[in-house]
Amino acid sequence: MKLRPDAHPAVGPHLRELTDSDELHHLVRSVRTPEFAGITFHEVLAKSALNRVPKAAALPFNWTANPYRGCSHGCVYCFARHTHTYLDLDAGDDFDRQIIVKINIGSVLARELRRPSWTHEPVALGTNTDPYQRAEGRYRLMPGIIAALAGSGTPFSILTKGTTARRDLPLLSVASKAVPISMGVSIALTDETIHAALEPGTPTPRARLELVRAIVDAGLPCQVLVAPILPMITDSDEQLDTTLGEVAAAGATGATVFALHLRPGAREWFMRYLFRYQPQLVDAYAELYRKGSYVTRSYSSDLARRSSVLLRKHGLDRKDTMLRIPDSREAAIPPHLALTEPSLF
Repeated sequence: MKLRPDAHPAVGPHLRELTDSDELHHLVRSVRTPEFAGITFHEVLAKSALNRVPKAAALPFNWTANPYRGCSHGCVYCFARHTHTYLDLDAGDDFDRQIIVKINIGSVLARELRRPSWTHEPVALGTNTDPYQRAEGRYRLMPGIIAALAGSGTPFSILTKGTTARRDLPLLSVASKAVPISMGVSIALTDETIHAALEPGTPTPRARLELVRAIVDAGLPCQVLVAPILPMITDSDEQLDTTLGEVAAAGATGATVFALHLRPGAREWFMRYLFRYQPQLVDAYAELYRKGSYVTRSYSSDLARRSSVLLRKHGLDRKDTMLRIPDSREAAIPPHLALTEPSLF
């Protein structure tokens, strides 16, 4: 099966073809709307909602659920980008603008959670792309997911950059009385100028700090993922101290810091950013990432040492046992181990 531009008039003539894939076998329609200029939503009927994480990935959770594939946040460093190539879409503009929407995920998840074999292990949300990206304002898939999880007695965690999450805080507060829930907010930096080019489709760092405050005020624990730290761009002691100070002031219950890693797909997209905005650092990055996706061990150790001091200083060295955000070498399921929904966003 192929989705051709002429098969769905609402899509328009310039949509690249989507070739055969498991999810796109179940395509309902493709939609463009004025309020989401430049973005195409491909609405699909999901066959399953729960994804088992391979044990060999050694991540701190065994199950994930993701209502969307692709993400309009447009973060140039996002290491979920490569997963779009499994749909025969590219890891660049297509990842940002061709969004797969699993419109029936709530009902499918509820059915799976009713199975006698389900053991009520925690489920992680936001491990591939953000469940509270802008599309959630249109599709409202998360309330059904939250209701299914809480109604079945299944603990869960949510990692997001999306302030749309504020809409569901009353529901999450009620659900937390039935099952353990933990929240995580990703705030890589607080410099608004750097943010504009690095994360062009995300809410501002200030808005995300307010989200942290709102989550804590709703009675939920909130970890902050201060990542990725960009070597020689956002990694000075002063920058880390400022960011962690603001995170602490927002009421976060803990934080995790780790450096940028550049998997295939993300690497190419990030290097475009670097050539445009920080060309003097291109050679230095080539040296730091000479062995592959991760910074050198010496850089990683130095960042861990410096950040641990600042985490203690700001009282952010507490960890939520359910939402233990992986460190840089755990943060994504290796592609060769991936099943349906690989990689943390």
